[in-house]
Amino acid sequence: MTTRKNGDRNKNGARNNDERRERLATGVKHQFGTEATMRFMRALPAFRTENDIPDRFRELLDRLDGIESSVAANSRRQ
Repeated sequence: MTTRKNGDRNKNGARNNDERRERLATGVKHQFGTEATMRFMRALPAFRTENDIPDRFRELLDRLDGIESSVAANSRRQ
C-alpha cells in the first residue's frame, strides 16, 4: 500500500484544476466564436455599434473584424 504525502496531493490537485480551467476557457472561447453566438451578440444593445461613430473608429472596428475573422478561420483549419 502506497501513501501519498500532502505535497503530492496538492500538486496533482493543482494540475487537475489547471486542466479544468484550460478546458473551460477553451469551451467558452469556442462558444463565443460561433457565428450563431456572434449574430446574437450583435443584436444586443450593448454590443451594437452606433451608426454615427467617427470614420476613424469605424475603420478600426472594420480592421478588428477582419483580423478576428482570419484568426478564427486559421484556428478552424488546424
